[in-house]
Amino acid sequence: MTDKYRFPDDFLWGTATSAYQIEGSPTADGAGRSIWHRFSHTPGNTWLDQTGDIACDHYRRYKDDVATMAELGTNAYRFSVAWGRIYPEGTGAVNKKGIDFYSRLVDELLKKGIKPNVTLYHWDLPEALDDRGGWLNRDIADWFCDYAVTMWDALGDRVEMWTTLNEPWVVTDGGYLAGVLAPGHSNLFEAPIATHNLMRAHGMAVERFRSSKAAKKGKIGITVNLEPKYPASQSAEDMDAVRRADAYMNRQYLDPVLRGHYPEEMKEIFGEAWPEWSEADMRQIKQPIDFLGINYYTRKVERYHPDHLPLKTKHVPQSDAPMTETHWEVFPEALTKVLLWVTERYGKLPIYITENGAAFYDPPQPIDGKIEDPLRVEYFRQHLRAAHDAMRQGVDLRGYFAWSLLDNYEWSLGYSKRFGLVHVDYSTQQRTIKSSGRYYSEVIRSKGAALSR
Repeated sequence: MTDKYRFPDDFLWGTATSAYQIEGSPTADGAGRSIWHRFSHTPGNTWLDQTGDIACDHYRRYKDDVATMAELGTNAYRFSVAWGRIYPEGTGAVNKKGIDFYSRLVDELLKKGIKPNVTLYHWDLPEALDDRGGWLNRDIADWFCDYAVTMWDALGDRVEMWTTLNEPWVVTDGGYLAGVLAPGHSNLFEAPIATHNLMRAHGMAVERFRSSKAAKKGKIGITVNLEPKYPASQSAEDMDAVRRADAYMNRQYLDPVLRGHYPEEMKEIFGEAWPEWSEADMRQIKQPIDFLGINYYTRKVERYHPDHLPLKTKHVPQSDAPMTETHWEVFPEALTKVLLWVTERYGKLPIYITENGAAFYDPPQPIDGKIEDPLRVEYFRQHLRAAHDAMRQGVDLRGYFAWSLLDNYEWSLGYSKRFGLVHVDYSTQQRTIKSSGRYYSEVIRSKGAALSR
């Protein structure tokens, strides 16, 4: 092995999960139901009508899962808090048992030398707040801040990394425009309102964080999912399609936070459904953040298509490219490209790759006690090399969180797709570290040198 791909000694090597995808016991100990509980329990919304009622049973098995993280050699863990565990009605009375669970989890992580990175919102809005309008209600920014302050007061003495939102694009696109994710709305006029209230909630929370005790020890940021867009041809129509697709998915959430305005293309995309936002709102959204989380999985090749509204673009699958089980092209060089693009467009800021991984077929149970997943091993090898290439070209990359620690509940896809470094036999909840997990462990141990193999 050589030092060609050596990472810094203080680099964070982590895994990532989210509450509804792994915890199970969604209404245990006084927790309130979430929009994902309602959505998944509505027939026809998910694969085989599967729900997160049990998931990976992490709520009861968290100590074993933290022990597995320690066995892998990770020094960081990104997880989300279920808002409804803390505020069963979204606002009002605090559920101490919910806070106690996350406090025990944080203590267990620190005992094993693993740094917690806490995401406040990973899609599981309390059902009671959705009944009050959810992300369409302007008051939600205040509700979110009250919840955030409660978590900072409870865990801020031990948690150094806080993330406001995970992938607001998915919340809006899947939940309010396409209707394929909770809360299952499909309305052109609702999507911009949900986006704006998510951004306002983020900005207000960052502002409140600065005056909290947690800010003395901690840092705060936001996580966005970025997907570089490539034109299917050099025609003017396809180049315009790429410009709109990039604005919609990538710049719609970064420009307000880091530049103080939405991309000009949003009005072009949404037409009369795109409101004019106040300057005061935009100033509040543009709060200085301490770091940016980037989730990267794939790129998309786009072609102009007048009937595909509102973007007038159509994704063009690359027939000769390797694909994951979710039909995402494996294209690691675009990870380097997007990290460089963020740095060039927005200036040098600390970046963490907060999700990166792939669903490939794994058997339901181990074979001879093992799960061999060579395609996932190669995926991690190529993408970690791509991340290192970006660092070598000047990107301030501070850490990498593999998605996911465990096979888990993949939202509307149920349990049909496996992303984990650790295999879960859902019939027994037995955990088995896959060969990709062993490989990632060796990369961590060698500080990246194993990537040369």
